[in-house]
Amino acid sequence: MKIIFYWFVLVVSVALIASSCAKDDSSSASTDNTTSSSDDSSDNSTSTSDNSSSSSSSTSGIFVTTGQWIYTSVDGVTWDNTTSTLPDHWSLSLYGVVKGNNTFVGVGSGGHIFKSTDNGSNWDNITSPTTELLTSIEFGNDTFVGFSMNGNIIRSTDNGTNWDNVSSPVATNMQSVAFGNNIFVGVGQYGRIVKSTDNGSSWDNVTSPTSNYLFEVAFGNSVFVGVGDNGSIIRSTDNGSTFDNVTRMSAKGHYGITFGNNTFVASTDGYIIRSTDNGSSWDNVTSPTTRLISEVAFGNNKFIGVGMFGAMINSTDNGSSWDNVTTFPTSNSLSGITFEE
Repeated sequence: MKIIFYWFVLVVSVALIASSCAKDDSSSASTDNTTSSSDDSSDNSTSTSDNSSSSSSSTSGIFVTTGQWIYTSVDGVTWDNTTSTLPDHWSLSLYGVVKGNNTFVGVGSGGHIFKSTDNGSNWDNITSPTTELLTSIEFGNDTFVGFSMNGNIIRSTDNGTNWDNVSSPVATNMQSVAFGNNIFVGVGQYGRIVKSTDNGSSWDNVTSPTSNYLFEVAFGNSVFVGVGDNGSIIRSTDNGSTFDNVTRMSAKGHYGITFGNNTFVASTDGYIIRSTDNGSSWDNVTSPTTRLISEVAFGNNKFIGVGMFGAMINSTDNGSSWDNVTTFPTSNSLSGITFEE
């Protein structure tokens, strides 16, 4: 499972970092030249943008990627480390990050919540209503919604300053949440699907076409698409009320998915899949790395994927081909990525 992968890699990474620090105190600035997601979300003060018209010939906006470290980039090539503004990055990891109303919010282990109001340069620790590991965060209609292990749901309506627990219809691990057409949709363990039509205040179960673990859900062109274990792909064309299975590409799990330029892109270990018909059919695409790519995001007419041991890849042709980003300055694992103009 996705989070289990993260915890395993976190333990290994800490051991490697401790060894490296003994040799060189500036290890956080080292460059990993061996390698090159929930995210295409825009500033959803009213609703999520599909990104179908978000291509641009000029660079604008900012990418933020998270894990045990936080990095920002305006072009997806040169990255700045802003981890030093976290209170104790050695003891936590951030699994999800999103921006809304000029505020970045990251969530992660131990129920930690951090926010930044200066494009990710500085981060503040926010009081959390839970100690559960928070797996995902989304923004829509002036509301941040976070999901956790054991089904806990949290929300904030004041730009991430104060948070409340919300009654959840499930007690199983929820892995991802997406927003579109004024609807929040969440997916997780055992194929669980939940939805909210009142900005995350209340939630209902949705019948799922699969019992496989669903790792991520994305929205684009009025379609919700979820991906998960054993190659599972599901989609909904009625605002998350019903979902259908889509013919899978393989038995490998898909861990991240995003949407941009009328294209869905999903990631796994060793290859990428993409769809240009709203998730109805998919094609395999060669990945430049064998490392697991856990999250993907779209911005500035570019897809970027991040994953284990500092893996970073990008595509500038709508996911048809991919290259390693060799300028990324760490070999530490990454578990979240977003872009915001």
